[in-house]
Amino acid sequence: MQLRLSSCIGLPVVENTDLEAIGTLSGILIHPDTAKIEGFFVHGGGIGGGNLFLSALDIQRFSTRVYVRDADMVSPAEDRVRLQPLLEDGRTVLGQKIKTECGQYLGKCMDVQFNTAHFLVEWLFPKHLWRWGIAIPVTEILEVRRDAIIVRNPTPVAEELQESPPLLPQIPDIA
Repeated sequence: MQLRLSSCIGLPVVENTDLEAIGTLSGILIHPDTAKIEGFFVHGGGIGGGNLFLSALDIQRFSTRVYVRDADMVSPAEDRVRLQPLLEDGRTVLGQKIKTECGQYLGKCMDVQFNTAHFLVEWLFPKHLWRWGIAIPVTEILEVRRDAIIVRNPTPVAEELQESPPLLPQIPDIA
C-alpha cells in the first residue's frame, strides 16, 4: 500500500492482541542514503509519555491504526544503539531544501510517499512558500547533504514536451 506521511501523522499505535493504544505517530526516520524508513517516532503513552521510537521492522500491519505485537516494541530512540549514528548524522529528508544539479531551488521536502510492504520512500513532495511543487521520484536523487537534497536536472525531452504544440490541429473559426 502507498501512503503519504501527512496522512499517517496522528494515527494511533496499538497492540495487536488487546488493541490498547500505545501512542500516536508523530514523525519518521528515513535513512538518507537508502531511502529506507528505519522507523517512526511515537508520541504519548507508555514510558514517560515523551517521544518514543518504533522500528519499521516491528510493525505488523498498517491501516487506520498501526499494529505492533507488543508495547515493548516502542522505546526511546536513545536506547537503540544502531540508530545513534543516523540520528547524529544531520542529513534529514523532511524539511530539507531540494535543489537540482545546477543549483535551481525546487522547494523544501514537506511530505513523502512510501510503500508499507517494504518501508521504502518512493516520492518526495517539495513545497515552495505556500505552493506544492511537482513530485520527485526517489530515483532522481543524486545526493542527500546536510544543506540540501540534490536531484537530477530536468531532461530536455521533458521540457520540449511541455513547450510542444498541441497534438490536435487547430480548427479555424468560421464566421
